[in-house]
Amino acid sequence: EAILEEVLEGHRKRAIASEVADLAWGIAQGKREFLELPDALQMVLAENYRVKETPIEFVTDDLEELYNTTYGKPGLRWRLKTLRCMMGSLRKGDFGFLFARPEVGKTTFIANQVGYFASQSERPILHFNNEEFGNKVKLRYYQAALGLTTRELFNDFSGNRRLYSDISRNHIKLIDRAVFSKADCEDIIARVNPELIVFDSIDKLTGFKESKEDTVDTKYKVIYQWARELAKAYGPVIGVCHASASGEGKKYLEMDDVAYAKTAKQGEADWILGIGKSHDPMDDGRRFLHLCKNKLLGDEDTHEELRHGRLPVKLYADIAQYDDEVEID
Repeated sequence: EAILEEVLEGHRKRAIASEVADLAWGIAQGKREFLELPDALQMVLAENYRVKETPIEFVTDDLEELYNTTYGKPGLRWRLKTLRCMMGSLRKGDFGFLFARPEVGKTTFIANQVGYFASQSERPILHFNNEEFGNKVKLRYYQAALGLTTRELFNDFSGNRRLYSDISRNHIKLIDRAVFSKADCEDIIARVNPELIVFDSIDKLTGFKESKEDTVDTKYKVIYQWARELAKAYGPVIGVCHASASGEGKKYLEMDDVAYAKTAKQGEADWILGIGKSHDPMDDGRRFLHLCKNKLLGDEDTHEELRHGRLPVKLYADIAQYDDEVEID
């Protein structure tokens, strides 16, 4: 329809130009009056500079439609029941990030949860990796999907490859570079059209306009605003970043423990998940989730009292698996 409209509009303008040409030729032959020309030219100018109005689209007032397109329609559901009860689904327009200290299990968490999203998605999942070696990250996806150690993975190359393909549906597209610019990401995203986007690490992205007046806080604000725009255009966006030194050895991280920012990052996100780790030997193999911020709508099985929950989970690092520790009805 858009192409047809463009063709017809071009034809209409050529017809107007033809009428003006006939008038000018008639004046030159003495068959038409010169005074007719200004009005004809004015008509052409008006046509050329006429602004085509874009229809205004308002959000529906239909309550049933609002329910069906938000709360009542599940999005990408977390593998951990703990997170499903806290957050519900991730839907188009949702942007959030997780943060933790180094060597806590951020990459394992992403592989474990995002790998589960892949079995639900209809379009690719795009993972931008600028942290550790990309092949190691992809192995984490294999382990998370199959629940195997690296040695067990390598015992059957073809069989495990086939199993991984069946589970992930080959939807996880991991791109590994030392540096990603804003332009790089936008080009790749436009070509892949992903259903979910992961930036690990989001704070290392480059190519954003900066001014001399920018503080560290405002520098990251621009990146996180851009990520939010991507979420509205394509699908959920998950960022991964670090916790500051204040989070070392802390079970339940707070928003103040986010590295390099006290307000800007936090203000742009719909949800923020801290992954804490205790130095107590009794807590070995456990991680502590705190949903510091939660503006998500949730699902019908979301527990309101857990919207900002603090709950422990189990970590099996050798097979890249997180598991629920607390039974939630």
